[in-house]
Amino acid sequence: MALEEKERIIIPDENGEEHLFEVLFTFDVDETEQSYVAVVPADQKEDEEVEVFAFRYEENDNEDDLALFQIESDEEWDMVEEVLNTIADEDLTE
Repeated sequence: MALEEKERIIIPDENGEEHLFEVLFTFDVDETEQSYVAVVPADQKEDEEVEVFAFRYEENDNEDDLALFQIESDEEWDMVEEVLNTIADEDLTE
């Protein structure tokens, strides 16, 4: 099951507490052959500033299971931020 918009996923934090997130979108980077997912907390209020989280992900053999990886390098973050900003700009102009 590939990720789709408005899908929700549960992500545990460093303390093992589970948090529900809504998937904004996924994207692939051809040069690195990596896949990324952008999510927001599902319980975020509409009038609050939106905090977007991004992770690199890999689909496991079980299609319902994803392996999420934190983005650690500055170069990778710069690339992800560029994609996020481009999509945000496109949403604002529609």
